[in-house]
Amino acid sequence: MERIAAHKWYELKRLADDVTQISEPFIQEFYRCNIWHVRGRDRDMLVDSGMGVVSLREWVPLVTERDLIAVASHTHFDHIGCHHEFECRAVHSAEADLLADPTRQNTLADPYVTDDIFDALPPEPYCSKCYGVKKAPATRILEDGDVIDLGDRRFEVIHTPGHSPGGIALWEAETETLFSGDILYDGPLIEDTYHSNADDYLASMERLLGIPARTVHGGHFPSFSGEQYRRLVTDWLNAKQNKV
Repeated sequence: MERIAAHKWYELKRLADDVTQISEPFIQEFYRCNIWHVRGRDRDMLVDSGMGVVSLREWVPLVTERDLIAVASHTHFDHIGCHHEFECRAVHSAEADLLADPTRQNTLADPYVTDDIFDALPPEPYCSKCYGVKKAPATRILEDGDVIDLGDRRFEVIHTPGHSPGGIALWEAETETLFSGDILYDGPLIEDTYHSNADDYLASMERLLGIPARTVHGGHFPSFSGEQYRRLVTDWLNAKQNKV
């Protein structure tokens, strides 16, 4: 399989409200995490950090321009691969142990990380069988209701267990923007993987329905409108009720 040079690995797309989407286009869409960079007055925020197969700090200058807090929406391999590159790292308390001591099993690298998830491979010496997330102990432990303050922007932490026990969403009421992580995106949701919980997933989706989001940036797939957000959540909840 072709290998891609490091300087071509990441792709950036500037969105509204000083949000930049950083993606890894050579990873197949289902496995490709959205890395969200949010500009604040006093510091910036990074929501998730990708697979870590190519350095974010070295090849995406945007993430080194200012003081930055790297937040993990949860600790699966595709979301925390570059967290070790940042001095300030935040994660929900339920997954702090995983960020501090990741393994191929508890980050889901095993069984998902194989050459098959790539359309082209990262530069050498990358090896799928050798891949593993590096330790990145949190410098801030998050709980439901906490606020991440960027000076002129405030993001409320919403604990959304279900996909994983420490999954979180981040809600900015002023711009009606929600970073939803992997509990909800506009694509096939993963509800039955390692440490997923069906009852928690249901409770989290019911809670999300009450958030008046205008724009939603998910952990995977393109961003979407508030109307689509409410449609996705409502359809998911209706499908669950019909199974009962």
